Amino acid sequence: MRRKEFKVEQEEELEAFLDEMSFGFLGVIDGQGRPRVTPLNFVYTGGCFYFHGSHAGGKMEAIRKMDKVCFTVADEFALIPSYFTDLEMACPATAYFKSVTAFGTAESVTDLNEKAAVLEKFMKKLQPEGGYDPIDAENPKYRPQLKAVAVVRIVPEEITVKFKFGQNLKEEDRSAVISGLEARGGERDAETVEMMKKFCPFHSS
Repeated sequence: MRRKEFKVEQEEELEAFLDEMSFGFLGVIDGQGRPRVTPLNFVYTGGCFYFHGSHAGGKMEAIRKMDKVCFTVADEFALIPSYFTDLEMACPATAYFKSVTAFGTAESVTDLNEKAAVLEKFMKKLQPEGGYDPIDAENPKYRPQLKAVAVVRIVPEEITVKFKFGQNLKEEDRSAVISGLEARGGERDAETVEMMKKFCPFHSS
């Protein structure tokens, strides 16, 4: 059963999350009909997901045989122990997270200008401090590399988004979780509290 209170409809929230994340998980069906999941770096631009790599290898062979794929990005913020809200029952134990899953078609990118633009976006995400010549399809140093590298575009047919930060909790329990996180003071607990406060308006009792 899908929980509508965890869905995020705003495109800005989706893009901001995907811009923050550096890798996700590609799901394909291999030549033997088996599911195959590969972690890889990605960028999201123009409503599509992109990744790059070698033209050879299992994932590329799978895509050539079956271009329908899924791609998932997830970020766990905090584990929420049951005793934050119930001193006896284990049931409230959970995790707060953001996740995005896209179902769509994988397409090989052949246009060198598109490849260059995508790879430049990769560099800005993974090496924001610079220290390299901008990737340009007209640059004779880059042109052979752009021809050699495989860039794949995933065109989504459906995107599901779930940001879970206690939107389904009653006010008393939500306050208890916030207090528990503030007292615990874990690495991402303060950030989790901010997310809970941010998404609280989407909660309806």
